[in-house]
Amino acid sequence: MERPDVVIGPAAASDTTMAVTRKLPEVTLAFWIMKIAATTLGETAGDLFAQTMKLGYFLTTIALFLVFVVTLLVQLRSSRYNPFCYWTVILSTSTAGTTMSDFMNRDAGPKYLPNGTDALGWGPQGLALGYPAGAAILLSVLLAIFAVWKSSGMTFQIREIVTFRGEAVFWSAILVSNTLGTSMGDFLSDSSGLGYAGGALLVSAALALLIVLMKVPAVPNVLLFWIAFVLTRPLGATVGDFLTKPVAKGGLDLGTAGSSGVLLVVLLGLMAHAHGLGRRGAVTARVRPGRP
Repeated sequence: MERPDVVIGPAAASDTTMAVTRKLPEVTLAFWIMKIAATTLGETAGDLFAQTMKLGYFLTTIALFLVFVVTLLVQLRSSRYNPFCYWTVILSTSTAGTTMSDFMNRDAGPKYLPNGTDALGWGPQGLALGYPAGAAILLSVLLAIFAVWKSSGMTFQIREIVTFRGEAVFWSAILVSNTLGTSMGDFLSDSSGLGYAGGALLVSAALALLIVLMKVPAVPNVLLFWIAFVLTRPLGATVGDFLTKPVAKGGLDLGTAGSSGVLLVVLLGLMAHAHGLGRRGAVTARVRPGRP
């Protein structure tokens, strides 16, 4: 049995192999469940800080981006895959991506302010680019990151990303894709006329199509992964909006604080479960080593 925290990669000119410590998780059904939970929490937590606590998009974006940098440094310095480190960075990119998207696309007008609020925080509250323009800019940035990634010769296979430089590019793509997904989710929920439920159903249908395309050999799995990664963000955004927005706007009116608390407990439970599976797998690998 292969050790769960080790990847076997090609060596130099010889036909031997070398073992490198795995830093990123397997992409399984559990991975996508945790991704949706993290992105939904990112949506509600971002709104909690910026709107409910009235810090505003400008200050909240700066603070959450700094949190992302700190969590990323911890992940980059870790020697092997740790579910708590990895999913904390995913959560920080989702939360920062929420307010980054809001700052790009919104302004300080009444349309974007919570009920009973006439101002948010200090500084400019948005660039007022609008969701389509914001999404187009973010998509261009993401494609530029992929172009740099491709030209560098580094692998796109998530399981095989083990270098500092590879992880840095990977996490740059994650941050931009989560910000892009937020813009797409807000557009579907607020501007497309589909509403929260309609937007979630549309994204779910697109994800179902991706599952079908996995059976088509001509379609690269790496491409499907990144499309799914972007699409699960608007799914989380629409679900988050559905949980927090007033009933009059088609939501459940659970509030950002209550929804964030419940989602945090769910995500922590999933992290603990993933950590337990990893420890059991490592023990099994030591007791029953694989063939040379």
